[in-house]
Amino acid sequence: QGQICRFRSALFAESPGAGFLSFFFAMFNARKKILKDKGAAPTELEEEVAKALFDIEVSPSSDIKADLRDVYISSAQDLEVKNRIALVVHVPFRVWKTVRKIQGRLIRELEKKFNKKHVVLVANRTILDKNFRRKGLQVRPRSRTLTSVHESILEDVVGPTEIFGKRTRIGVDGSKLLKVVLDPKDKDKENVETKLATYAAVYKKLTNKEAVFQFPEV
Repeated sequence: QGQICRFRSALFAESPGAGFLSFFFAMFNARKKILKDKGAAPTELEEEVAKALFDIEVSPSSDIKADLRDVYISSAQDLEVKNRIALVVHVPFRVWKTVRKIQGRLIRELEKKFNKKHVVLVANRTILDKNFRRKGLQVRPRSRTLTSVHESILEDVVGPTEIFGKRTRIGVDGSKLLKVVLDPKDKDKENVETKLATYAAVYKKLTNKEAVFQFPEV
């Protein structure tokens, strides 16, 4: 292994194509941060997000590098929100516990990499409909119901900000509007107040439900 490392160092130092090789190795390592369905190719945006994660992981100044070693993404997409673009990044549920622990710091670092974009991190969750017995299950876990999954998505979207309260208003036409009140202590943190429209747009995109986000009125 030591010989391989010395050979690689010599190759970078002496080869005129060292820059290309360096880029190749960086992209190769970055691709390890993407887990797609079998046979599916990552998009250019997903490769950019993966590379950003890898860069944060290997940065000497990063305080979340140890946590990021086991973190990878499954998809990423841009979503237009008024005069801004939101970057919605999905991660496999099995790594969400780690992501949740560093969610605020990871969002902050990714937003530095993707200037002027609001970054939203969401876990992949599977909804089981009422035909779950056909899948060989005797009992449907509550966490797999539509209502529970949408509640979890709501918490993901606003994270690490906590939800202070919520209520549903039903219009005369039968339409529903979810009003979500966020913890007032987070109002001045990480420009959260500027992200309220982003939260609403992302939640609508992921659940097809209308919601408004606000802080308690003083």
